[in-house]
Amino acid sequence: MTATALGTQTIAVTGSTGLVGSALMSSLASGGVKTKAIVRKPPASYEDEIQWDASSGFLNTDLLEGLDGVVHLAAESIADGRWNEAKKHRIHNSRVEGTTTLCSALAELQQKPKVLVCASAIGFYGDQGDKILDENASAGSGFLVDVCKGWEDATKIAADAGIRVVNLRIGVVLDKKGGALAAMLTPFKMCVGGKMGSGKQYWSWVALTDLVRMIEHAIATESLSGPVNAVSPTPVTNIEFTKAMGKVLGRPTIFPMPAFAARLALGEMANELLLSSARVVPTKLEESGFEFQYPELESALKHALA
Repeated sequence: MTATALGTQTIAVTGSTGLVGSALMSSLASGGVKTKAIVRKPPASYEDEIQWDASSGFLNTDLLEGLDGVVHLAAESIADGRWNEAKKHRIHNSRVEGTTTLCSALAELQQKPKVLVCASAIGFYGDQGDKILDENASAGSGFLVDVCKGWEDATKIAADAGIRVVNLRIGVVLDKKGGALAAMLTPFKMCVGGKMGSGKQYWSWVALTDLVRMIEHAIATESLSGPVNAVSPTPVTNIEFTKAMGKVLGRPTIFPMPAFAARLALGEMANELLLSSARVVPTKLEESGFEFQYPELESALKHALA
């Protein structure tokens, strides 16, 4: 599925300047789709931008009328800075309150969008070892689990109003411009990369190129709704990921980071982001006919780091 399949639809996007949002906006525009950015600052152009303020609940609803679809990506970064209570509050509220504000506004429109594609995360599953997790798997426990549950629950306002809602549970996004991969590049290039903790924990990942295509596929595929795992079909253990990084970069991977060192450096974030294990598979995507460009880690890394 590509943006060209969406024809001349008008799609509004929150988080349009982030890693995923900017790539999505570019792809949609290249396919002839009209895009509107939902932004926090006063809009430079009412033709192309819609103003909102998630913290106050303000959203210019007049400009939401008649949209074909909305993609909601805006949220506080979970990996930017050590977690303290204030940071965790921002992580939670930016997702739950922001989504509630948006969905409440969409539900009140006279001309509602046909579809809302809302970001979620595989953090929903928590730490479940080597258990294979499809969309029917139960939630785990922990801070990010609670955040993801609240995030997805907030979209029920839109679903109850008759809008088709897709909750994309996104894995580790691979792109050198940002996210986890960008953070890992420096130590690996300096030849001090290595496994984290035991290395046996599963990391479920997705190439940015495929993630953008998944969002477009979710907009266009009327049979998709509810939770959809946005990951590659080949999750890997941390040690497998480490070896693939070393091979693609041509660097050794002999400097492990023990679990205690990760916790000392990063606190609670280390447990939930780096040391927990989620072996997630994209069952609903594959059943809906989605075809991956980068299903294997090594080819995805080569593409991301090219």
